[in-house]
Amino acid sequence: MHLNHLFPHFFRQKLYSFERMAIDLTPKKAEALFEGDGGGYYTWTTSQVPLLATENLGAGRLLLQPRGFALPHYADSSKLGYVIQGSDGVAGMVLPNSKEEVVVKLEKGDVIAVPVGAVSWWFNDGDTDLIIVFLGETSKALIPGKFTYFFLTGAIGVIGGFSTDLTSKVYGLDKDEVQKLTRSQTGVLIIKLDKTQPVPKPQLHNTKKLVYNIDGAEPENAVEKAGLVKTLTEKDFGFIEDVGLSLIRVKLEPNAIKAPSYPVSPMVELIYIARGSGKIEIVDFNGKSVLDTQVEAGDLLVVPQFFVVAEIAGEEGLESYSIVTTTKPLFEELAGKTSIWSIFSSTLQQVALNVDSDFQKLFISKIKESTNLIPPST
Repeated sequence: MHLNHLFPHFFRQKLYSFERMAIDLTPKKAEALFEGDGGGYYTWTTSQVPLLATENLGAGRLLLQPRGFALPHYADSSKLGYVIQGSDGVAGMVLPNSKEEVVVKLEKGDVIAVPVGAVSWWFNDGDTDLIIVFLGETSKALIPGKFTYFFLTGAIGVIGGFSTDLTSKVYGLDKDEVQKLTRSQTGVLIIKLDKTQPVPKPQLHNTKKLVYNIDGAEPENAVEKAGLVKTLTEKDFGFIEDVGLSLIRVKLEPNAIKAPSYPVSPMVELIYIARGSGKIEIVDFNGKSVLDTQVEAGDLLVVPQFFVVAEIAGEEGLESYSIVTTTKPLFEELAGKTSIWSIFSSTLQQVALNVDSDFQKLFISKIKESTNLIPPST
């Protein structure tokens, strides 16, 4: 049967775009954009992951060495930052339409929202590397699929791009003072501060308001020897509403499985593998496997809207963090006692699956005994 008879025009157009191109969902690792004494910034490009541009998503990874400092900047996209490693991170931010600089403390497991246009800086006040992965949406970005940063100072700072005459008049400075203002900081993106150079201290009240530790939060679904799922939305963390995204943490124990599920509303999922290794399988609208591959820490992949995903942990377990492009994510499960199959009547199950009543009873009994998080078989 032709697709015209199965799907309305608006959805058909999306399907045709997928059919015209070979969908590459292969997990990719970030490439270095900048590396220096204070750390590095790594990004996933649209040439690596074409679906980033197609689905208006972006991702980057910030690594700050001890005393590493990311110069003040703003970006053209909203994003969520998740702290993969580190215990003494410091971030400063001036939110749009705000007259206050907020300074927060960051540690492993923390999530921080960075709205579009917010000016921020990042610092590692610890003795080990601080690593933060940023996942966001780029629907209003200069370049779809890419975070573009505008630095206020440094070798590529916007303050140094204007004429000396204009800068002199704007700030009331003479020529030598303008030179000192615009040329003293020669660093690019990330610098390393001397131990004698102070930075603003974190504010406890703002940290509690603007930072959420998802690793320490109570999951909505947890199964012994299988794992857990925690979905972070505006209900738990009001600040996340400012970026229009939600974050999902999936932690699987060794050899456990997260059964297939799919979103029930239009949203795209961007998955980052933070720890461990395993396998991810994805099935498309034709009932065809479009991904069945091994994944490991550092991998990033895009799941197109409505595609069905399953995760299988390896010997060391698997931990992933993903954003979805909605503040109210809803998923339907294909296995377990809360799955769609447990809702259908026995008659409908027999007709849809073309099986007899004996098999239908066996099937539904197995479903009612299980969950969507499945421990390894003994």
